[in-house]
Amino acid sequence: MVCGEGLQYLDSARILKCLYCGREEEAYITCPEGHYICEHCHNQNAMRMIEEVAFSTKSRNPVEISELMMSFPGLPMLGCHHAYIAGGALMAAIKNSGTEEITNDNIKEVFKRTKRQAHGGYCGLTGVCGIAPAIGAVFSVLTGSKCGTDREQRITMEAVTRVTKAITELTGPGCCKAYVRAALDVSVDYLKDSFGIVLPKNRPPECMHSDKHPHGCRKGRCPYYAHL
Repeated sequence: MVCGEGLQYLDSARILKCLYCGREEEAYITCPEGHYICEHCHNQNAMRMIEEVAFSTKSRNPVEISELMMSFPGLPMLGCHHAYIAGGALMAAIKNSGTEEITNDNIKEVFKRTKRQAHGGYCGLTGVCGIAPAIGAVFSVLTGSKCGTDREQRITMEAVTRVTKAITELTGPGCCKAYVRAALDVSVDYLKDSFGIVLPKNRPPECMHSDKHPHGCRKGRCPYYAHL
């Protein structure tokens, strides 16, 4: 995180102080030396890149957009930045397809909703990967889903269910980059089924991030592993 030591994932929250901004808050991830970085400080540089790409890209291909985002040198191997990548790439591709009246404000709304539920380390603490609600936010914005709606909420929840299942098939240990790829794959299919929105669909390039995985890459058990 800061000193190069491995991260410690705590069983219960502790009050930790951010090394950069001094904010004190309950948190679950630190290192043996006690270093802690809050979500805001941890995410801010990568989030600027994700937003810039999502707002400016002309691509209709969510895989292409997400791979560009994930190639950013400053992006951590794991983390909830990937939730914003999945949601941002999908929403940007829909905007560029011209089939729906989507604006950058709609992409910002997806990011705002994602922020409510995508928190570092909570995939292990609650079993919910932040990528699932990020994709849910995309479908919610598209449908106008909210509490009390009928078909709209069902479509949104079905999207989240499909994404969660796809992610679950890739656990052990988890990999945020694999999760983004799997989530976009099933989301593109469901967009076509539920909205008639057809986006380009292609297999992602072989992953070149395997040696960076702090918990150990699944290698041959991952469909995106580069067999060099």
